[in-house]
Amino acid sequence: MVSQRDTSWMRSREGLGVWKHRGKVAAAGWGVSDMDRRWDGTSLDKTLGAYAVAASKRAIEDAGLKLDDIDGVVTTPDAQVNNTWAPRPFFAPPYNSEDGITNVTPEWLTKQLGLKNIKYTCGSVSGIANGVAECISVAAQAVGDGLCKIALVNYGMGNIEGRYGQSGPNAADEIRGNAVFSNPWGYQAGAAMPYLIVFKQYCRKYGKSVDALAPFAVNQRRNGLMVPWGYYSQHEPYQITVEDYLSSRYVEEPLRVLDADRPVNSSCSFIITTAERARAMKQKPVYILNHCQTRYPTRSTAPTLEESNEATDSLARMMWEGSGLGPKDVDVFNPYDGYLQFTQEFLEAFQWHGVKRGESLDFYADDIRVEGTHPFCPSGGNNGTGRTRYGLFTDSIEQLRGTAGKRQIRLRCETALAGCTVPTSNGFIMFSKHPS
Repeated sequence: MVSQRDTSWMRSREGLGVWKHRGKVAAAGWGVSDMDRRWDGTSLDKTLGAYAVAASKRAIEDAGLKLDDIDGVVTTPDAQVNNTWAPRPFFAPPYNSEDGITNVTPEWLTKQLGLKNIKYTCGSVSGIANGVAECISVAAQAVGDGLCKIALVNYGMGNIEGRYGQSGPNAADEIRGNAVFSNPWGYQAGAAMPYLIVFKQYCRKYGKSVDALAPFAVNQRRNGLMVPWGYYSQHEPYQITVEDYLSSRYVEEPLRVLDADRPVNSSCSFIITTAERARAMKQKPVYILNHCQTRYPTRSTAPTLEESNEATDSLARMMWEGSGLGPKDVDVFNPYDGYLQFTQEFLEAFQWHGVKRGESLDFYADDIRVEGTHPFCPSGGNNGTGRTRYGLFTDSIEQLRGTAGKRQIRLRCETALAGCTVPTSNGFIMFSKHPS
């Protein structure tokens, strides 16, 4: 069994050329678990581990495979719950009270599924930051490099009782270092504030109102309500309006509560394999043309608008270089939307449908519905389905398969681009119906 613990798989700088495995690797299956607002802390049938098993079995079934066909497993145990916001442990030592409850290692998933032919595992993909994009990317690289032939990728987002960030450094009597600028004001201050500052810089530079995000928020909820497994479609099946958005409370201005994705407890799995094998499987293969990652250093504790622009511009150049495509070639675009205040960074960097710097908020006011001329983020993103991070990728696969149902875009649908997470630390994947 080989376990990859380094970052040699990454494509995180410009000048690497076309990805050598372009079109030779494909997504062949996916499956999603049930979804709850939180784990109840009691039922082991609702833990992240139980949901990982359910999602993995569904992905394997979707691809038409058997358990013994799987020879690689990739998970992100560090990403699956923010392990800093609730008391630990759940059970007294010597029990391992996390693995299979609030996180899932590849070893745990291998054992629970009874996988017997595993040659490759990776459980060290970047934590919550870019987890799902990098999970798929590391699996695609491993398959392309011949480390395994059929990889099972699992990504879960857990949510347990308690408020974010109420333990660890936040529980200490003193706050040290850069945290003095964020910790006293809670989780959102550290997570969102840097990009809220960037967004206000953006609005000042281009003469825009922060209220202009309203059409985007409304459309994300609309798309999310068309996702059968999404949180809102199952638990709060109503459409919000522009008025609802504008009257929603501020978390920290200009972040409204309807700008932020809602934490949920859920899991998703993908099957990544060679293009040749995928063509013999149950579903239409969705080929991977490139993957790339951003690790953009900033000069201070928060990026400036210029640094954020530079990071996303570089990300776009890496994607075009590695995939051999350009802005006019991308049909489906699912960028990250954990906070709606930074999604325009990706839209403008990748120039989807010709949108350039300073034009996103006007673009949102146009027809961005899935039936319209600019079907932006047809997944509904995290804002419309819950903080899963994986909906951006499942939708991209569904759109190219032609199985997105009511969300199916009406225009050309040959390629899809999806990414996660923030502008200065991100991973993107280019999918295609065709291997070249």
